[in-house]
Amino acid sequence: MIFLNPVVLFGLIAASIPVIIHLLNLRKLKKINFSTLKFLNELQKNKIRRVKLKQWLLLALRMLIILFLVTAFARPTLEGVSIGGTTSAAKTTAVFVLDDTFSMSVIGQNGSYFNQAKQIIKNLINELEEGDDAALILVSGNKSEEVGLSANLKKFAGKVDNITVSDASGFINNALIRAANLISQSKNFNKEIYLLTDFQANRIADKNNITDLSKLLNDKVRLYSFDFAGRDVYNIGVNELKINTQIFEKNKPISFKTGITNYSQEPANNLVVSLFMNNERSAQRSINLQPGESSTVILDADVKSTGFVDALVEIEDDDILQDNVRYTAFYIPDEIQVLLAYENKDDSRFVKLALNSGGTNGNLKITEKKLSLLNSTQLNNFDVLFIIGNNFAGSKQKVNEFLQQGKGVVIFPGAEFNESVFKASLSSLKLPSQIQLINAGENSNSVVDFDKVDFNHPIFQNIFRDKKKKEIESPKIFSYYKINPGTKGKPVIKLIDGSSFLSEFDVSDGRILLFNVAPVLRWSDFPVKSIFAPLVYKSVYYLSSGRSQEADYLAGEQMNINISGRTLPQIKIVKPDKEEEFININENTSADFISYSNTYSAGLYKIYSGDKILETISVNVDPAESVTKYLKGSGFDEYLKEIKFGGKYLKIDLNEDISQVILQARFGSELWRYFLLAALILALIEMTIARSAKKELTEATG
Repeated sequence: MIFLNPVVLFGLIAASIPVIIHLLNLRKLKKINFSTLKFLNELQKNKIRRVKLKQWLLLALRMLIILFLVTAFARPTLEGVSIGGTTSAAKTTAVFVLDDTFSMSVIGQNGSYFNQAKQIIKNLINELEEGDDAALILVSGNKSEEVGLSANLKKFAGKVDNITVSDASGFINNALIRAANLISQSKNFNKEIYLLTDFQANRIADKNNITDLSKLLNDKVRLYSFDFAGRDVYNIGVNELKINTQIFEKNKPISFKTGITNYSQEPANNLVVSLFMNNERSAQRSINLQPGESSTVILDADVKSTGFVDALVEIEDDDILQDNVRYTAFYIPDEIQVLLAYENKDDSRFVKLALNSGGTNGNLKITEKKLSLLNSTQLNNFDVLFIIGNNFAGSKQKVNEFLQQGKGVVIFPGAEFNESVFKASLSSLKLPSQIQLINAGENSNSVVDFDKVDFNHPIFQNIFRDKKKKEIESPKIFSYYKINPGTKGKPVIKLIDGSSFLSEFDVSDGRILLFNVAPVLRWSDFPVKSIFAPLVYKSVYYLSSGRSQEADYLAGEQMNINISGRTLPQIKIVKPDKEEEFININENTSADFISYSNTYSAGLYKIYSGDKILETISVNVDPAESVTKYLKGSGFDEYLKEIKFGGKYLKIDLNEDISQVILQARFGSELWRYFLLAALILALIEMTIARSAKKELTEATG
């Protein structure tokens, strides 16, 4: 037995009051001498004995009355026992930790695990009393769907009804930390946490985030768990989707690499893997997978449209549907806007001819400007920037902002030899500035040739008719800058002296291609070689493809949205379920990116400024949530030891009478009613005996 209000027990001292009064009354008794017969004297003695006996009985009754009253107010309770009509009236705070991750979508005999869990929560809510409060924590971490402590239990149950399975994953440990912080704020006596999950073994906790929760989850907290895992789950998941192609052109093939894993204990035979682009099936393959086996599948298809292209890979249905599809997106510009910025127009002549030859379908739109006018040019309107000249250090801010938008720059030195100025310009963009001008002169017999060529670089994609025989005729190079990209970049074409003829650098979110020769015949015969034009216009396609297709977010993660192309102070986000969300942008802000965290649905998020689409971002499920291995035995008890859980833990079987189990486990049967009733009965007895004793005392002394 325990007492819910133990402070009142100090009132037991009051039980001594009847004794004190009795002793004081004894001291007040006076001996009265009177003459009478011996018989009457004996009779009086007998009556006085009876009166004293009743006085001692009254003393005991009065002490018991005080004892029972004080005990009743101290609220005595029997642990682990439920007596009809005596359940605890102590206020309760119930925090429900609901696993809403998509592994809970598995359907069992009584419906999906998730719906079963919601029904249990609603049943338990009905058991709570007026004055109790409840809260809901979701394992997915979707705080917009969670419910803080609320005493409006009817409204709370309605919110539970509206919760749906999330595409996001999460750790039970993180949810319990939030639940612990929440329940520690409660002043109610009963503090209870209900964990409803399938106990996926790899989703209990990130070992790096396990902390001591003993102060929050102390001996006043009870933790009840419900384990919904109970059947073998047949699940095959798409755990990866990458685009192998890095140069996107209309009516040219795009290659996709996808990873498929069989997470179940059964083999998968003739599993169909389908590729869709813009909602049209573009390719498919059939594969076999043994239990636990993973396979990489390559799917190729021609892309038939420009703009943002939506792509997904999908497999056939199984017990878990959410991981049967994976999304990505890429961009093929309808028109590629190229800015040709030069110091000397003659230096750009061959580059312009190469661009015109590459844009046979008219999709390359070329604008020419003096390099000195770059700072006054709105670069947002262009996809690729060519810089042909030595002195561009003064435009470093403009160029860096251009690169931050994920765009690309091609740099050729100017025809005029000016090593120090070109070195300063490269340094302004944080490119290697340890360069050396080698000038043999065009009439010299001393020339430098190509040595090594990285034919795997995307810039050489679809250039050669014979893919097995890739050769480039080296130009004769008379003058060049000796450049070593070092760790900042990578050489695409190297010269025989070990320096880089063509280097690539990743800068911010963009790319720079740096040539070490001016595009004029005085430096080399490169401009008239057959490789010159393909390298120039392929550079445009490569750089205009950007790096946006590399971004792949998991559901629930915060994404960064590029809003540099906005035309209005408001951004519209169209979610995968077609729901629209609007974000107002401060007109005075200069930021090109905003953060967005409401990504709990997998699919493609389309970003608009007015009617103009700015970006399509793919959000996919976490493959860790697809693993169908569950905790067994004392696995969860070991976790509770790690977090130093100090409360009482009870695992409830789904086949038990859940309400009865919780009532028995709670600080359950209060006995104050019985003690109060006993005190009232004793008071009635005391009153009856007191009247009789008073009458007899009067007769005995009268």
